[in-house]
Amino acid sequence: MTRLAEILSERGPLTGAELAAAAGFADVLDLWRACHAPGLVRRPTGRRYLRLDSAVAGYARLSPSIRREFLTYTLVGLETQAEALDSRAAELEANAAAISREKIDLARESVCMALGGLPDEPRLLRNATFLIAGDITYQMAHRVPRPEKSSGRMVRGSDLDVIVVVSDDLPETDRRTLDDAIYRQKHYLLTHPDHQEEIDYVLKPLEKVRQQLACDRFEHMVACKILCECRLLYGSPFLYDEILKLVDASGVRAKLAALQTAAENERAEAERVLLDPAACAKNHLHLFYTREESEEIY
Repeated sequence: MTRLAEILSERGPLTGAELAAAAGFADVLDLWRACHAPGLVRRPTGRRYLRLDSAVAGYARLSPSIRREFLTYTLVGLETQAEALDSRAAELEANAAAISREKIDLARESVCMALGGLPDEPRLLRNATFLIAGDITYQMAHRVPRPEKSSGRMVRGSDLDVIVVVSDDLPETDRRTLDDAIYRQKHYLLTHPDHQEEIDYVLKPLEKVRQQLACDRFEHMVACKILCECRLLYGSPFLYDEILKLVDASGVRAKLAALQTAAENERAEAERVLLDPAACAKNHLHLFYTREESEEIY
């Protein structure tokens, strides 16, 4: 019996990260390859979804990356542990869904706190809609520690991607006031020891949404993808409905679906090539060791 099989026999199904720690593997790629051995079973949980990455040809890749999917969302077990794999997989998916709900609640609470200290809050609520996007909307949020991009401070896993869309006739002074209030909440969540969470947000008028739905360059493609996956967090439901109508009329959903298919095909080829240590896999390593699992929002 191999060392991996011995560990799994003793401890039951483990995530890639748990197995790496138990087996003492320093190279995650080597461990990922070893887990394709006969007698071992890999059980992915959650789902794969489209990411747009300017470092990738064609811009489309899947998230989580192969490495992140293996470490955080994949269970490895023995062929004889089918029942235990099913049970642990359900546990992992329930945990990711719970983390996602908690982060959505925190994002909503933060937006409420930002608005609560402003004059004429009801008018702002009529003229702004707050959307949540990212892995949270796929119930794939996690709490794996990582450094926040601008400060290097460690944060607790998935960030809170918040998109604020305001009506075109909201005065610029009100936009700046709202922006400042959200930024203060961002700083609070990042620095408070009880939170250590990152809000990644953008504030833009509805007119900019219309321009971005042309989907004619990378930044606009990212914005379109986010608009297609976002959910209403707070604020005006009427403005949110108007955004959805613009998205549906633009045809961007079909364009993104084509990119998703291309990313799935590329992922399948990358996994096939990376399994062979002797193969020239350098053109596919970017899908294993991706950069930060996020793109800027626009």
